[in-house]
Amino acid sequence: MPVTDIAAIPGLRELWAETLGDPHICIAVLDGPVDQSHPSLIDANLTEPRTLVAKGALGGTASRHGTHVASVIFGQHDGPIKGIAPRCRGLIVPVFSDCSDNNSFAPCSQLDLARAINQAVQEGAHIINISGGEFAPAGTAHPLLARAVQNCVAQDVLIVAAAGNEGCDCLHIPGALPSVLAVGAMDSRGSPLVCSNWGDQYRTQGILAPGENIPGAGPDGALSVNSGTSYATPIVSGITALLLSLQLKHGQKPDLQAIRSAILDSALDCRDQAIPDCRRLLAGRLNVKGAISRIVPGIVGTRAAVPADSHLEFPEISSRPPGTGAPKSERDSEPMNHNMADSNGPKCASCECGCESGARTQLIFALGKLSYDFGIEARRDSIRQHMDPNANDPYDPEQLLAYLEKNPWDASAIHWTLNLDATPIYAIQAQGAFASDVYQRLREFLGEQIKGEVERVSIPGHLVGKVKLFTGQIVPSILPDLRGMYSWNTKSLVEAICKEKDTNDQYKESVANLLLRIYEDLRNLGITSQERAINYAATNALLAADVVEDAITKGMELDTIGVERSPVCRPEADCWDVKLTFFNPSKVFEQARKVYLLTVDVSDTVPVMVGRVRSWFLR
Repeated sequence: MPVTDIAAIPGLRELWAETLGDPHICIAVLDGPVDQSHPSLIDANLTEPRTLVAKGALGGTASRHGTHVASVIFGQHDGPIKGIAPRCRGLIVPVFSDCSDNNSFAPCSQLDLARAINQAVQEGAHIINISGGEFAPAGTAHPLLARAVQNCVAQDVLIVAAAGNEGCDCLHIPGALPSVLAVGAMDSRGSPLVCSNWGDQYRTQGILAPGENIPGAGPDGALSVNSGTSYATPIVSGITALLLSLQLKHGQKPDLQAIRSAILDSALDCRDQAIPDCRRLLAGRLNVKGAISRIVPGIVGTRAAVPADSHLEFPEISSRPPGTGAPKSERDSEPMNHNMADSNGPKCASCECGCESGARTQLIFALGKLSYDFGIEARRDSIRQHMDPNANDPYDPEQLLAYLEKNPWDASAIHWTLNLDATPIYAIQAQGAFASDVYQRLREFLGEQIKGEVERVSIPGHLVGKVKLFTGQIVPSILPDLRGMYSWNTKSLVEAICKEKDTNDQYKESVANLLLRIYEDLRNLGITSQERAINYAATNALLAADVVEDAITKGMELDTIGVERSPVCRPEADCWDVKLTFFNPSKVFEQARKVYLLTVDVSDTVPVMVGRVRSWFLR
């Protein structure tokens, strides 16, 4: 089978002559597990943080897909697969895993994808490759996924995502989200593959790249040839990393948005090579030379022709390791289902715990409401049989708490969950000498919550594994730290602010509305340093009282909430400045805005305030 010679992409050899990638540049691959022992990858600079996908036997659909995608980027040039950016650092963040039959994937929610994106950012990724997506005709995403993508923009991290393989005028998430660079697939003649999507959003943020018969690595030393937008995506991610490395080499400030613009602005459209339906070209075909000229002028020519030879033989494909067999071809262009899935067919995996030793644990400081789950019918029925015959409904929180009051040891038999709205985002599992105290606190929280005395709780801790809920949903589990487990409600905070003032109901309502907006605007998963800083600031009632009281007495309302790395911080700390900006709606042009700044150190499990609240007026 003729395969695409990636090295023959116009302009790539010139780019390789300048750089094979800078090890300071990190590309995260959110995909299936990767066989890092493959001859193409064994010497690559790859790390795999602790994730929610279990390490297991490689060889299923997910690991074949993940290994192939990773090799297109990181394949070493002395191995059988030459990757685009072999000297860049790779961050392998598995989000797909194999089902027991090794031929299918378990579903994955957009919430899980948001979690993985946040983890990649936290681990230092500059570019995030997502060779997958969810069919989304409207192009809208779950709010937490949209927030994760927005956070990438704020941190100058670029997401490169597949456009999808339905072969229609349609969109995929996250590829269709603003700021993402979407990738469609073309053949070696520059014609879009039949399966490549071309939704309207892609016409301004999508690029076509080679995606037909792309060679890559597979588990156990195998080689394969695959087609589709999944395999075009790592080509663009790798070239983006090379352009970022080129910026560093020439002393420029790294700017991924400038690189994204250079790739899109230099794309070759219908004016360079016409096709019957120009919409299918998205913004245009990948033009490496044109992008280089916009980053560092003078290295190569500014235009590049689409290769005329449609069958460029791939010489390395025959140099496979002994015993690997012939390369496999897996052209996947079947329509996807509506679960999060790979753009060439495979569905996204449930999250499972990666429990390898030595991995750095992920800190969490999350806010939400408390709930509980039994996991399986047997556990639920067992608890029901031990409850009072006259009050044996385990789904009634009051009856369950009454049972646990007499049988506190059974609190550990329940999956306590932290929810955003009605969606469980974490399970809470206590361990160690103070486990009983943690469960006692959780029981208190739930009791206060059902009485209306508590609206929100905070749970700090470490991610330690995963839990399967009764519905089949799999959520990460937190080992909580009792020090930072708080509960509160808006009414109590309002009373605390207003207790020494002669205030009326309207004033109290204004304070309550302000606090509610703060909490609703700040909804997140509590993974990144920025999220943990904001969440901790929101739990500090005394701080909130001081800021809110000062702003309200000046007739001001909340305008924006922002967080940025603190320019000054003590050694070994991770300090972030949380900024609350207020304005006077009755004097928008006459009165300056006021900024309240507080610094939070999130290097420990329970964050801590650094210094005092500062405030100033801003034009």
